[in-house]
Parts: sequence; C-alpha cells; structure tokens
Amino acid sequence: MSLSIFRDMRPEDFQTAMKYLFERTQKYLELGNILIDLHGIRKKFFQSPGGNRTLVLVTLEKCFVLLSSAECVDILSQVLQASSATYLQAHNVASFPQDLQKEAFQNLSIVFKDLYDRLTASTQRAVYKWMMQNLQTFHNASDNSTSSVSAENLWILGRYMVHLPLEEIKKINLYEMWLFVSYDNATKQLDRVYDITPNLAQAFLERINASGFDMRNISTLLGLLVCFYHDLAEMDSTMARALLHQMMKCHQLRSFQANVQKLKSQLLNVAIQNQTLNDILGALSDAVTGLATSQLESLSPRAVHSAISTLNQVSRWAKSQTIILASKYLLYEKALLFHNVSQMGALAPGIDTLSFYNMNPNELSRAIQSVLTQRAMDLTPAQRQGIFRKILASSPLSSVLPDLPSAFFTEVSLFDLWKAGSLNASLVKNKELRTSQALFLYELLSRKTSLSDLLSNEQLLKGLACWHIENLSAITFLNIFHIFEKQLHLLSPFQLNCLAWKFWTIFEASLPPYLLAVLPAEFLESVTGSRCVPFLISLGKVDLDHLVWSQQKKKVLLQKIQHCLEDSVADEYTVDVLGNLLCHLSPAFICEGVSPEAMTVILHRYGQCPHLSYEQKMEIKQRLIESHGSPRNWTVETIKDHRAFIVLWPKDDLIALLEKFPDFVSETASQPISSPKQLLLAQFESLYASRSPTQPSNSTSDCEGVMAPSSDEIIKLSEANIFWSARELSCMESRTFAQTVEILGSVRRFNPSQLAVLKEKAKQVWGLPERWKRYHIVSLGRIVTALNESEIVTLDLSSVDAVSALTQQTAWNPSQAKSILRGFLEHSGQEIASLRSFDLLALDASLCTLNSTEIASINATEFRYPSALLFSYP
Repeated sequence: MSLSIFRDMRPEDFQTAMKYLFERTQKYLELGNILIDLHGIRKKFFQSPGGNRTLVLVTLEKCFVLLSSAECVDILSQVLQASSATYLQAHNVASFPQDLQKEAFQNLSIVFKDLYDRLTASTQRAVYKWMMQNLQTFHNASDNSTSSVSAENLWILGRYMVHLPLEEIKKINLYEMWLFVSYDNATKQLDRVYDITPNLAQAFLERINASGFDMRNISTLLGLLVCFYHDLAEMDSTMARALLHQMMKCHQLRSFQANVQKLKSQLLNVAIQNQTLNDILGALSDAVTGLATSQLESLSPRAVHSAISTLNQVSRWAKSQTIILASKYLLYEKALLFHNVSQMGALAPGIDTLSFYNMNPNELSRAIQSVLTQRAMDLTPAQRQGIFRKILASSPLSSVLPDLPSAFFTEVSLFDLWKAGSLNASLVKNKELRTSQALFLYELLSRKTSLSDLLSNEQLLKGLACWHIENLSAITFLNIFHIFEKQLHLLSPFQLNCLAWKFWTIFEASLPPYLLAVLPAEFLESVTGSRCVPFLISLGKVDLDHLVWSQQKKKVLLQKIQHCLEDSVADEYTVDVLGNLLCHLSPAFICEGVSPEAMTVILHRYGQCPHLSYEQKMEIKQRLIESHGSPRNWTVETIKDHRAFIVLWPKDDLIALLEKFPDFVSETASQPISSPKQLLLAQFESLYASRSPTQPSNSTSDCEGVMAPSSDEIIKLSEANIFWSARELSCMESRTFAQTVEILGSVRRFNPSQLAVLKEKAKQVWGLPERWKRYHIVSLGRIVTALNESEIVTLDLSSVDAVSALTQQTAWNPSQAKSILRGFLEHSGQEIASLRSFDLLALDASLCTLNSTEIASINATEFRYPSALLFSYP
C-alpha cells in the first residue's frame, strides 16, 4: 500500500491513522471502507528510501489544516524526529502558514527547536524567518524604533535567536531583555547557542548591561555569551577569575576558538595581577592551559596538589603540560597509588611509564578500570604496554581479562593468549580485537563453543576463515547471515567474497543485491528491469569502497548503476534511493544526469562524501556556482552548508570570503584533514594584509623592518603558519615561541629551513638540547626532527618516554634514527638484550637501524609481546 493514501484522507481520518501508525501495536486499521496496512507502511517508512520523505511532506501538507490540534503537532514532531530532518528544506518552510493561532505556533516552534542541529544552515535560517513572521503578527508596535522581540519571543526562538540581525538586537526593549535573563531557563538556553557570532554575543551583552544588571555578578547567567565578554576596562582579578570559571564551557562553540583563547589570555593576565600563581592556581579554571612552560615549572608541588580538583577536570591539556604537572603532584604525594591516579584525572597521561610499571599491581588494576581507561587514547604505546605488562606479571591472563578494558586489549599478544591455554568466549566479549587476535581466538574457542555463542561477539567475525564459511550448512548459514550483514565493516574483502559465493551457491534467488557487487562482473548482467531499484537501494546502504577494491570492477559496477538510473537522477526520491552511491557518480553524470530539482538535495549530500575525486569536486563546484552564484556573494548559511567545498575556489575568491566571514573560512582551513595550499595561502594573506605595523622587541640588526608573528596570529593561522618566512620566524619574540610552541610543532608542512630556525629558537628560549627535559621534547612536535645526530645524542634520553616522544615523529632519516637508539642505550645504561617490551615499543622504527647480530640479541620473550604493535603507529 502506498504512503500516498494518506494524502487522500480527510483531515480527521489522517490524524487517526497517524496516531495508530506510531503506536506500533496495531497491524491494520479500518477507516470507513478503507483497510490500511499499518505494518506494511511502518516497514516502508522506516526501511525504504523515499518513504521518510513522502510521509514528512504529506504530514506537513495535512497537518496545517488541523494545526490547532495538539495531537497533530505531536504527530508532526514524531514524523520529523523519526526521519532525516534534511527532508525538511528551506522551500518547504517558506510555504508554512503565517497566520497561525498563538498556541499552535508555539507548539510547532517547540518541534523546530528540538530539530535545530539536524537542519541545514539554510533551513535553520528559513525556520527563523517563518518564526519571526508569526511573532510579528502578535506584536502591535506602531514604529520601527521598538523591536518585536520580547522576552517571551526570545524564549520561543530558542537557539534560532542567533539569526537575529544586529540592528534588531540593539532595539530590544531593555525591560524585555532584563525579563528574559531573569527567566529560570534562560541560562540553559544561552548555554546552547553554540553557533553565535562575536558581534551578536556582544550586542546581547550590551543590552543586558544596559537593562540594569550588574555584570560583575551575573556571569553565571550569561551562558555562552560569556565567551565574548569584551568590557575589560575596569576588570579586576576577582571578576576575571569568575569569568574564566564560566568560560570552561566555551569549547562547545562551533567556531571562534581563536577569539576565545585570546580573551582567556587577557583575563588570565588580569586574574594573576598582584597574585602569585601558587596562590590562585585552582581559581583559574581551564585558562591554566594558557600558562607557558616556564610558569608551570615555577609552581610548587603543594600548589599543584591543592589545585588538583580543578586541574583534573581540564580537558585541553597539551601533553607537555600534563608531564610537568603530574611530576609536581607526585613530588608532593611521594607514592603512586590508585587514589592518586584517580585524583590526577586528565593529568594521568603525564605519568611516566616506569612510574606506572613500578606501581603495586593491585593498585594499578584498579586504576586501569577507571581513569586510565578514560584516558587510554592519551597514553603512548609504551605507557599502555608498561601498564599491561605489570598487571600481567602478577596475575594469570584468565583472571585479568574479565576486568581488562577494551582499550588495553590490543596489548595482549598472541603469545599471551597461547600461554593462557583454556579461555572461554565470555572473557573476550565486548573487547575490540586485532585481526590476528580474532583469528587465533576463533580457532581456539570454536573447539568448545557453539557457533551462536562465538558470533555473539561480533569482533570474532574478523577471525572467520573462508573454509569456516564454506563448511557451514545451508540452514546454519541462512540463520546466522543477519549477523554478517550487520557487521560488514568488520569483514575483509576476502571474507566478503567467500560470503557472496556461499550465498549464491545455496540460495541464488535470495542473494542480497549488494553481494552481486562482490561476485565477478558478469553476474551484474542479471540486474535489469524490476531488479534495478532493489539493487540500488541495497548498494546505497553499504560502503562501496569497502565492498569493491578493484577499480576495474568498480567501473563496471558504476556503469550498471547508471544504466539502472537510465542515465538520470530525476528527483529527490531518486537521491534517497541512491544513498551512499551518490559519492561514486562520475563527473560527467553529475554534469548531465542530475535534474535541477535533485541537484539542491545532492549538493548537501556531497558534503558528507569522504573520498570524492578531484574531477568530481570540480564538477560539484560548477553546480554550486549555478545554484548559488559566485562565492563572493555567498551568505554565511551557504558557507556552512557547503563548507567542504570552500577549498575548491581560487585564492582571490577565498580572500573575498575571508574578508566577509573570516572565522568560518579559517575554521575550515584549520581542520585536521589536509587543506589545499591555496586555502591556507588565502588565509595567511588575508591576515597579513590586516596587520598593524609593530616592531619586534628584539630589535637586532637582523630583524630590522621585520614584522614577526604574534601569538594571536599563530593561534589563528594553525597550518597556514607555513607561509611565515624563516626570517620572520627567527625574529619571533621568545615569549611568543614559548606560548605557541605546541601549535608550531603540530604544523605538518613546515620546510627544513623553517624547522631549523624554530629549533634554534628553542635553543634560545630553553638553552642547549642537553638541558631539555622530556616535556620540552614533547612540546616541540615536528620541530624536534630538525635536530642533527650530534644534538640528538646530547638529549637526556634516559627516559623511555623521552624516546617515545621522539619516535612518534616519522620524518627521521636513518642516521637520526640510529642516534635515537644509541642515545637511549647510552643514557639508560641498557643493552639491546635487556630491552623490555615497552622499551621496544618506545624505540619503534629506530630498531630498524640494528644490524642482524644486534637483532638476534633482542630478548625473544620481550619481543613476542609487542611484535604485532611495532612499526604500526604513525
């Protein structure tokens, strides 16, 4: 039965049918002479592409007839919540009625407030306009000097208040502003305006200030507005500390983090005026992450211990900072116990490997089940290995496994599993397994465990060999196939191939269509006529890149897909059918085969494709220009919706965008993914052009006339710092380097000359390399790779953690790598034969410089433990 039956119903019948549809208990409903198959419609709605879209649009169309009914608003809410909110587009919202009764409007507004994060930026904007049009009908102002935005209206707008124009905010009646901030739930609302801009936030703050509030006492009421506080003229240290405490939530902002960091730095300077850091450390909130290394070094162990309840909650520590603070905390505590590790919280990754290894195993076992699991990804491979080896040294694996967190299971070697002998499947349940672990465990456990119990741990699917699949009976295979289907991402291409042939052999007629893509290309010839749509739907729900690795096979498959589409994507319903297949359409097809009606939907979907080719991106760029015009004329909503494609524009267009929306574009350039050079260059040139001339304080003859980078500039530029010349970097103030070394060390594309200059700057600030401590090495990041062989051997490499910090960088040449290895052996007093498993992991790729005789001298038992992990870390 088609969902379109709902379109033909009378309003009253529609409301009744929808009520029973979502109750999910009744299979059939009789309305007059119509028998409705509710079960079939539910299946189509929740499982079939396009079903969602049809029901959403029909509901929108029918509900407006009944909108005064609370039940209908509830139905609309359920439909929108159960479907993809992207089905609600700006042009749908534009057709909403603008003459609703107040109660109906408020009820519907609640629905849209809940959907905010699931809407595109352009749809958010459309909903805001619709809400404002309705709100203005309830406002009877006689002139434009008074805003229609009352306290109640701000509450109704919710997060849509960030779309208010600056001029409108400045006109809000002061009493209404005061009333809004006084609402019990206003702070909760302001805590969620994640996409507010600095100008709007400051405008709200000015109106709040003018409305009679004492800004010194209401920082707790300001929500995320506090992140843009700008009246620092009469700020005292008490107020600065209060603001900093509230600013711990500012990391939730979607953008403008450089602005936040600058404000925190300014407030931090005010907060510590006429105070010692030791006295007020615990009152600085997460602004402590802005303290330079020298400031952290100056702290007393007692001060760190006293402030630990604040320090352990900070989530954005640099690793070098955790090393300094953890060391000072342990100097006060003397012994490392479970209680101390728990107290350290976010600082725990700063504890060195040997300290973990020397802990009482019972204390360490308790720590690994709590704080160390939460921070496992912040620990180095050497730290994780040291922790696990100490625990295993005191208890058999079978007693360790039940409480061993999944994050540490990768440390379990095949030798450990073999030595443990008898294990049962429950011990490895909910553990993430390496493929080699899964292969071993499947063989071991299958001897005494039923297949259903084995596969209840989906990670063991990785250990299923082809002959295991081939030996399954037809009934057994069909009964458990749903387990494979839910975990396709865990299966290798070889396993998928075996799976497809097995299904084809025993039940050809019911082969899931997506498995045809795994079989030889000639099998695709059977996909014609009525088999096309199920084939497209099935393929659109899986990851085609995981399913088909052969480029030749993928080419044949895409030809079949285009044939099934009859070389056309006619409408948005076809877009729904295609699903993930959209990411694989050829550039020519994108150019010629997609209708204008479907293109709007497709352009939004393309932003979610992870591996588009250059040719695809360039065709998408052309379609974006056709849809939205020149990027110089784009709105902020267009930028947000198509942020992934900003990188395609030429430098001049990017500079124009940066001038209009600097933070939104800069945020794109600073993403972890590799940004094209023209975007980084545009970001750099835009900032460079706006600089005010300043003379570096170290006005030596070498730096005369050079405008060295400031801390603010380095923070804003991120990866775009690559465009500073070596001379400009050389003229950087020592304080600037100390404040930004972590950022500079994370830049991936510095050239050797730039790295060499930054290395020299490190020597200028910290002294010669032999004086550097582990945290200095960690903070340098890639800069450390500029050290030559003679400098490397002068480093204090007695600590396994110092060596680990070096080997986590990957740009070493063989001579440098050999120096790291030799430096560790000399400084630690060890020989190759005495290296422990965590030493080997810390040395990692530097072990490749050993000769055959030296390799033979490695302790075989110690090597067994980390052998699967060596050389696998970036």
